[in-house]
Amino acid sequence: MIAVEAQYSADQVLHAFRHDEVYLFLGSAFVTVGMVCVGYCFLRRRFEPLLVWLAAFAALYGIRLWLQSTLMGLELARSLVLTRISVAIDFLIPIPGFTFLQIAGFTGPSKQQKLWRFRVVFLILVVATLIFGPQSFFYTINNVAVTVFLWILLFRSLGKRTQNREVAAVRIGVLAFVALALFDNTLGSVWGLHRLEPYGFAMMLGTFGYTAARRTLDREVELGEMQRELDLARSIQQSILPASFPQSANFSVAAGYRPMTSVAGDLYDFLLANDRQAGLLIADVSGHGVPAAMIASMVKMAADSRKTQAAQPAALLREMNAALYGSTHGEMITAAYLYVEAEGNEICYAAAGHPAMLLLRDGRVSEIVENGLPLAAATLDSYQEIRLALKTGDRFLLYTDGLVEARNGAGEMFGEERLNRALAATAAIPAEAAVEQIMAAVERWSAEQDDDRTVLVCDYLGGQ
Repeated sequence: MIAVEAQYSADQVLHAFRHDEVYLFLGSAFVTVGMVCVGYCFLRRRFEPLLVWLAAFAALYGIRLWLQSTLMGLELARSLVLTRISVAIDFLIPIPGFTFLQIAGFTGPSKQQKLWRFRVVFLILVVATLIFGPQSFFYTINNVAVTVFLWILLFRSLGKRTQNREVAAVRIGVLAFVALALFDNTLGSVWGLHRLEPYGFAMMLGTFGYTAARRTLDREVELGEMQRELDLARSIQQSILPASFPQSANFSVAAGYRPMTSVAGDLYDFLLANDRQAGLLIADVSGHGVPAAMIASMVKMAADSRKTQAAQPAALLREMNAALYGSTHGEMITAAYLYVEAEGNEICYAAAGHPAMLLLRDGRVSEIVENGLPLAAATLDSYQEIRLALKTGDRFLLYTDGLVEARNGAGEMFGEERLNRALAATAAIPAEAAVEQIMAAVERWSAEQDDDRTVLVCDYLGGQ
C-alpha cells in the first residue's frame, strides 16, 4: 500500500478502494473461510479432504479478488512476475473446486477420467502462463473448459430428482454461479453491470460449505458411534479374559495382554486353576480388530465347552478344531495348551501351529515343540502331545507371534533369540515381574506395535 500511495495520488487510491471495497471484503471473507477449514482440521488433528479442498478453493478465489482489484491493478501493472502469478491463479482455482465435487460424490464414478482431463488442461494453463505470460487464448481455453464442466454438472443434476438436501443445495449454488458468470460475460457488459460472478461464487461456496459441514458432522457422529461400539467390544472382550490365577501353593501364573487396537484376536484362558492342576490356553487369530476378536470369542467358547478334556491337551485341541471348522471364514487360528499336574510332577503340552513354548530351567532356556495344523484348517486332524517331568523352579513361557515378529526402525524382528535372552534375564524375579520385563523388552525394541502381543508365564513352585 505504501508503494501505491507514493506512486499515485490519494484521490486515485481512495477512488480505487471505494470501487473495490465490496470485492475486497468478499475476498477477505473467502480467505477466512479457507483458514477456518484448515484450522478445524488442525485442531481436530485429522485430515478431512472435503474441508481441505474447500479451503483451497475458497482461499484461491479470495486471493484472485484481491489481485483483480483496482488497487492491486495499479501495482501489478509495474511487475511482470506478479501479473503472471495473478493470471496463473485464475487457472488454478478450478482444480480444487473440481476435486471437492469429486470427493463429495457429485461427479459420479463414470466421470473420474474426464475430470482428470480437465485438471490436466488447467495445470498446463498454469505452467504455460508462468513461462510465457498471459495470452488471450489461454483465457479462451479456461473459460470454455469451466463453462463446459459447469453446464455438464448442472444438466446432470437437474436431470435427476433428488430428496438429498446436499445435492439440492449444491445444485442451487452451481446454478447461481453459472447464471451470474454467464451474465457477466454477455448481457452484463451491454447493460453496464459487471462483476456479479463473485456473488454467485459466494452462493456456491455457501452450498459447498454446507455440504462439507454436513459430511464432516456426519463423519464425526459415525466415528463417535464406532468408538462407542469399540469401547463396548473391548469391555466385552476384557470380561471374557480370566481374572488373575488363584493363589496356589504349587503354581504362580501371570499374563500380559497388549492388543494392537481396541480389540484383539489374541486370547488366553485358565481352563484349570487350583492347587493341584493348571491348564493354560493361549490362542492367536489371524487378522486384527473386531472380526478377529469375534473369532477369539468363538475359540473361548469352544475351549470352555470341552473342559472335560482339560487334562488331555491333544484331545482338547482335536475337539476345539472340530467345533471351529467351517465357522471362521478362512481365518487361521494358532493355539497352544499346557497342562501342569503337581501330583504327577509332570506337564503335558500340545499346540496347533503355534510358536514353541519356552522352558527356563536352571538358568537355561529350551524350546518345547509339538505342533499340529492350525485350528479350523482341516476337518479331520490329530494332535500329538508331549510329556515332561517337572522340576521345582521351572518357568514356562507361552506367547503369541506378535512378540517375536515385532520390528525395530530398521525392519529387524525381535526374534526367538532375543526372546530367549529376555526370558533368561527373569530367572530371579516373580512371574508378574517377569511378564512386565519381557513385554518392556519388546516395546523398547519396537516403538510401534503392529500386532497383538500376549504372554503367559507359569512357575512351578514344587509339589506338596
